[in-house]
Amino acid sequence: MGRIFEKRKHKMFARYDKMAKAFTRIGKEIAMAVKAGGPDPSYNPRLRQCIVNAKGANMPKDRVEAAIKRASSKDASNYDEVVYEGYGPHGVAVLIETATDNPTRTVANIRMYFNRGGGALGTSGSLSFIFERKGVFCLPAEHLSNWEELELELIDAGLESSEIDENEIVVYTAFADFGSMQKELEDRNIPVNKAGLERIPNSYAEVTEEQVDEILELVEKMEEDDDVQAVYHNLK
Repeated sequence: MGRIFEKRKHKMFARYDKMAKAFTRIGKEIAMAVKAGGPDPSYNPRLRQCIVNAKGANMPKDRVEAAIKRASSKDASNYDEVVYEGYGPHGVAVLIETATDNPTRTVANIRMYFNRGGGALGTSGSLSFIFERKGVFCLPAEHLSNWEELELELIDAGLESSEIDENEIVVYTAFADFGSMQKELEDRNIPVNKAGLERIPNSYAEVTEEQVDEILELVEKMEEDDDVQAVYHNLK
């Protein structure tokens, strides 16, 4: 009984840690959105999208409102968006997006993760030929029974491709078309579970099953860092 209880407790804390990390990430996104476009989501598309993502992550409404209020104060932290690039073990490309109020601390931590994980931090732009930044919109499939028809109509808003992922339809756009797609979906009152700009690999590295664990361990360590917003890799 004791062992079962400990296992359940471990899973519960793991879920809590994952949720807390998601709330921290969204809180920083809100702070940067407010700084860039103001606290009123009616006039700030970036903030509107943050609120949508917060809802998708089950972030309580009062916490979202508190984050907006905190970001609007004169004492609010200023976050810099910094991207780090490098190679993990076995030649796998790793790109890390961060939001930090102390870049010196952040780069030291990222370099440490690479070194301990058997990789190396690279120079800015060194992976630009591997990753392409695209807009990604996750739409609930249950509300889109006419998807085939709608898909053709969304091409004018920048839709490049789409795929069915479990109960969601994932729409991809070029980086420059993210805003036009966001507006088109809003104008059509199409619900969005989550949306953002993501780094999509153009090529992939093939490794053995044993090597996969080494790479994913490095990615997990980076994702646990409070300054890290997202980690991308080209592991096949």
